[in-house]
Amino acid sequence: MKIITLFLFLILAPSLCFSQIKTFTFSDWKIQQKEKVKPTIIHIYTDWCAVCKIESFQLNKDKELVEIINGNFYFINFEAEKTKHKIVFQGREFNYLLNGNSGIHELVLALSKNKNQPVYPLWIILNENQELVYYYGGQFKANDLKEKLNEILKF
Repeated sequence: MKIITLFLFLILAPSLCFSQIKTFTFSDWKIQQKEKVKPTIIHIYTDWCAVCKIESFQLNKDKELVEIINGNFYFINFEAEKTKHKIVFQGREFNYLLNGNSGIHELVLALSKNKNQPVYPLWIILNENQELVYYYGGQFKANDLKEKLNEILKF
C-alpha cells in the first residue's frame, strides 16, 4: 500500500504544484532595471481583499501566464495598507500615511485614479521607460491578462 501511495504521489505531485510569479520589491526592481530593462507590472492589493486572494491563486496556477510574466516583466506585488517603508519611485519619495489604527501608502494614492478610495486589486503596467501603458482596477482573469501582456510585448 505504501508503494502504491508513493507511486501515485510521484505521478500526481507535478500537476498539483503551482507555478510561482517571481515578485520584486521596489528596491530590488530598481537594481534589476539597471541590469536589464523590462516592462513592469505593479499589482496593488490588500490582505483583507477576498477578490485579491482568489485572483492571486488563479493567476499563479496558470503556468503559461507565470512564464510570460517571469520571462518578460518585473512583477511588484504591493500591499497597499501594510507596506510602511519609504519608497522612491520615478524620482519621488512616497511614505506610509497613518490613519488611526490603519493607513495607506502614498504611492497607492499616487498611482490610483480614484484618490479617495482606491480599487483593489489594482494593476499598473509600465513599459521599459516606466511610462504607463495600462491601468486596470479589479480582478484580472488569467486569459485576459495573458492577452493584454502579449499585446504589450508586441509594441
